Amino acid sequence: MVRPCDVSKMAGGSTRKKSPGATSPFWGKLHCLWQDKHLVLFKTEYTLLIVSVLWFLEIGINVWVIRKVPYTEIDWKAYMDEVEGVINGTYDYTKLKGDTGPLVYPAGFVYIFSALYYITSQGVNIRLGQYIFAAFYLITLLLVFRLYFRTKKVPPYVFFFVCCASYRIHSIFVLRLFNDPVAMMLLFAAVNLFLDDYWWLGCGIYSLAVSVKMNVLLFAPGLLFLLLSEFGLMKTIPKLSLCAGIQILLGLPFLLENPFGYVSRAFDLGRQFMFKWTVNWRFLPEWLFLNGQFHLLLLAAHLLTLLLFALFRWKRPGESIFELLKDPSKRKIPPQKTTAAQIVLILFTSNFIGMSFSRSLHYQFYVWYFHTLPYLLWSGGVKKLAHLLRVLILGLIELSWNTYPSTNSSSAALHVCHLIILLSLWLAPPIYLVSTDAPKKDKLQ
Repeated sequence: MVRPCDVSKMAGGSTRKKSPGATSPFWGKLHCLWQDKHLVLFKTEYTLLIVSVLWFLEIGINVWVIRKVPYTEIDWKAYMDEVEGVINGTYDYTKLKGDTGPLVYPAGFVYIFSALYYITSQGVNIRLGQYIFAAFYLITLLLVFRLYFRTKKVPPYVFFFVCCASYRIHSIFVLRLFNDPVAMMLLFAAVNLFLDDYWWLGCGIYSLAVSVKMNVLLFAPGLLFLLLSEFGLMKTIPKLSLCAGIQILLGLPFLLENPFGYVSRAFDLGRQFMFKWTVNWRFLPEWLFLNGQFHLLLLAAHLLTLLLFALFRWKRPGESIFELLKDPSKRKIPPQKTTAAQIVLILFTSNFIGMSFSRSLHYQFYVWYFHTLPYLLWSGGVKKLAHLLRVLILGLIELSWNTYPSTNSSSAALHVCHLIILLSLWLAPPIYLVSTDAPKKDKLQ
């Protein structure tokens, strides 16, 4: 076993008086880095160093992609047509549409893409739009890397796969200009705020993410569990009211014009997806893919899996689920502050369960869970799931999402990978045993 370098000794130590020839802390750290050079990619202590290098590399990669790889028009023009209708004074959601169909996103999407409409000269300056989305990509990476740095769960070499190696993610951000990346950028900002104990502000940003695209609701079961664990029911209700209030405030112009039209379009849970675009169910016959009973079966499996994780993986043993409704100070088992690792794992698992039982996944949906996959894989409880196997699973998932059009094999492979990750999470130690950071005093309760 290789012993890590002791920086304090290299720096002359803190318990003895330094001799004139003692090594400075800076040179001591450099010496340690040189000694551990063969472990830099494997030791979580070097996460900050590796992600900093990769982030600056990503600046060049995004510029190269924008300049060298042709832009592909899919939804950008439709987005611009939809928000142009609002800008021209149409607030009835049933009358707003673009080339690809009616407007089906909440009001936050309208405001953000209206701003992009003006910035990009009514959507014509697509190159400028690409650079804006490159900035969104870099901000998202910063937020994601901060989560990994705080939790120190994943070895640094994995971050090469998180950024530089994914063609599909770069495409979703800077070659397609989908709204999904904007929603996920806001979501990761909210998660960072939760880690810093800014629950009020985090809930507000989370609601903004939902207002851009409804997929962010997949994190909601995990967030609800965390809020109840931290605050109990009475202190959770105001935070949920904040989330709801933001949705009402943003949607107010449209709600006043046609409330049913807005809610039915912006939050259409029964929306039918087209079989030709599915990534995860290609091996099914189309009639079964479109079958309502099949959709209900998936929903039941989704809810049951969430319930099982909440009862047996997230909740502490000996504590009733109804205890979460009480104020933490009045519970039978003394409350413990939720750590950063626990917050991230619960939220990421909640989203992943939703993805695993989704009625359909389209290519841009990859960004919904791409940045969370390494954390989930390295949080699993299967000891035999070695580093190489984890990397192979990441690669197979990437291959499945890059296969266009999807095939029976690519869809089946994706489900196998999802099943392995889900089983690995189930076999992991319960959440209450996961701890990599010291609890902090809550801010802005």
